[in-house]
Amino acid sequence: QICLSLVKLLFYLAHSPLGSIVLLDFQPRQFVMVDGNLKVTDMDDASTEELSCKEDNDCTLDFPTKSFALKCSVVGKCEGINEKKNLFNAYRYFFTYLLPHSAPPALRPLLSDILNATGDLRYGINETLRAFEKVLHLYKSGLYLQKRPLLLKDYISLKGFRTVEGEDYKCWPSYSHLGCLLSIHSPEEAAAICNSQSQCQSFIITQQRTWTGRPLASFQSSWTDLIPDTNAVVYIKRSASSGTRL
Repeated sequence: QICLSLVKLLFYLAHSPLGSIVLLDFQPRQFVMVDGNLKVTDMDDASTEELSCKEDNDCTLDFPTKSFALKCSVVGKCEGINEKKNLFNAYRYFFTYLLPHSAPPALRPLLSDILNATGDLRYGINETLRAFEKVLHLYKSGLYLQKRPLLLKDYISLKGFRTVEGEDYKCWPSYSHLGCLLSIHSPEEAAAICNSQSQCQSFIITQQRTWTGRPLASFQSSWTDLIPDTNAVVYIKRSASSGTRL
C-alpha cells in the first residue's frame, strides 16, 4: 500500500502542470500516510529545474552506491533526470525495505522484477505504475492463486461464532502482534494457509477488511471457548474436532 501510493505520487510529480518535479530532500521522514495515501509533508525542497547539458557526459546521475548515464536532449536538458532521481530514491528508501517481505509467494517474483527494474532504472515511472497495478489486480482478484487440491472440505464451519480473543501463535506477516492475522482471498485460501502451519487447528473469518477489500482471517492453535458473533464464521479441522461434540 505504501509503495503503490508513493508510485502514484511520483507519477503525478513527473506529469504535473508545472513540469517534472524532483524532491531534492527525499527522505522517509518527508512523507506521512493520510487516509491510506502517502503525502509529502514538505515541498520547500521541490524543484522543476532539470539539469542543463551540452553532451551526454554532462548527464550523470550519481547516488552513493550507483551512477547512471542519461541522455542530453536537443533542448540542452538531461532527459528525465527529475523523474529518475525520484524513482531511484523510492527504490532505495522504500522498495528495498517493503516489497520483498509481505506478498503471497506467487506474487513475489513480480515484485522482485519491479525491485530490480527500478534499482537499475530500466523502468520509468509509467512502467513502474503499470507493474504495480498489475500486481494489485492479481492480488485483489485472486488470480495469483495456483490450482491446488480443495482443502476446505477437511474443515467444519460454524456460522455465527468466533473464539475468545487472546494471544496465540505468531506468523509473518501478521496484522496483529498477538497472533496470526492474515488477509485472504477466500476461505479456501485460508484452509491452505492453515494446513501449511503446524500449529493451526482452526481459523475465523469476520467482516473486517483490508485496504484492498480482502477479508482478514485469524488462525488459531485451538478452537475452544467459542462465543456468539453474527459477523463471523469459524472453521475447525475435522481431525481436531473428531471425538468431540460441537
